[in-house]
Amino acid sequence: MKPTCSVVSPFKRDEVTASIPMPDVFSAPIRFDVVNTMHHFLKMSRRQAIGRKYNAGGEHSAISWGTGRAVSRIPRISGSGTRRSGQGAFGNMCRKGRMFAPLKTWRVWVRRVSQRQKRMAQAAAIAASAHVPLVIARGHKVDRIRELPLVLDNKVESVQKTKEAMKIVKEQRLIDDVNRCRAGKHIRAGKAHMRNRKYHVPKGPLIIYKNDNGIVHAFRNILGVELCSVDKLNLLKLAPGGKIGRLIVWTENAFKSLNERFGSYDAKRTQSVFKTRSGDFYKLPRPMLKNTDISRIIKSDAIQAVVRPAIKKPKKTVQMMTRRFKRDALRKVEKRVIKAKNTDKKSKKVEALNAKIAQLEKKLIVA
Repeated sequence: MKPTCSVVSPFKRDEVTASIPMPDVFSAPIRFDVVNTMHHFLKMSRRQAIGRKYNAGGEHSAISWGTGRAVSRIPRISGSGTRRSGQGAFGNMCRKGRMFAPLKTWRVWVRRVSQRQKRMAQAAAIAASAHVPLVIARGHKVDRIRELPLVLDNKVESVQKTKEAMKIVKEQRLIDDVNRCRAGKHIRAGKAHMRNRKYHVPKGPLIIYKNDNGIVHAFRNILGVELCSVDKLNLLKLAPGGKIGRLIVWTENAFKSLNERFGSYDAKRTQSVFKTRSGDFYKLPRPMLKNTDISRIIKSDAIQAVVRPAIKKPKKTVQMMTRRFKRDALRKVEKRVIKAKNTDKKSKKVEALNAKIAQLEKKLIVA
């Protein structure tokens, strides 16, 4: 992480008005798993309660035919003279029947989320927004942007007109990402276009501000651009879809207030405004390793001077098990077995002769 970040004038791309130190939240560990899990839970908590009517699928005049008619015992529509009569009813496998386990509005729709994990996910999403490869991997066009994170002067918070906002977007080379959003706008599939969400628009730049002096009204009508207050950070905007690497534009006041919200690793410098249940201040999660390039650490001269040389294991040659090899191996085994049998026969004959010689010697001694 670089030590400082330049504050750029919104209307002049090359004019640097100040240089401020980077908040410690940009050094937080980037946890893909925590961001994805927290996004999933927060997305589920935003669902609207939905349910089925208590007697939906059960309003038919139907009764089972019973047994003995070589048909299933599902209730069947009564009457005659129409194709509907005799058809199955009520069951979840039947036409116009009820669904299995009908949804109820009193179901638990909200998922409880740990505050500490939610703040960890927010810190990870903010830290990932300063890594150019992660931002590019998400699909944003950042080839012509000055630097990341992009911090603009506080004048941008006082912009009132969308015409002025478009000038800023073009001057800061954010127009490439906005054009990407325009080109990617398309009609959703399914019933969503009947429910006030007809179009799908890709996510563009996210502008995070401190004071709303007209910035929301100026930028809200630009396609793909979203706004968020630094006092009300939302993980659904910081990492849409649970994917980190959002292109974020900061105002100077919002950038400076990150240390106040998340705190720093040096508690004497700044402490977070968040508190735990025990009354302690929230502490930023620390990365397990400062340098995550493990292969480079292992190959360094300092480590290699201490480590013993690697033990080379002897190579085991494995014979290919082809048909010819199997046939030759069987022949060798058969020859060994025949030889062993012959040696056993010879040894038995020799033992019998030795026994006879011993008996004759005894007789001669007695005589």
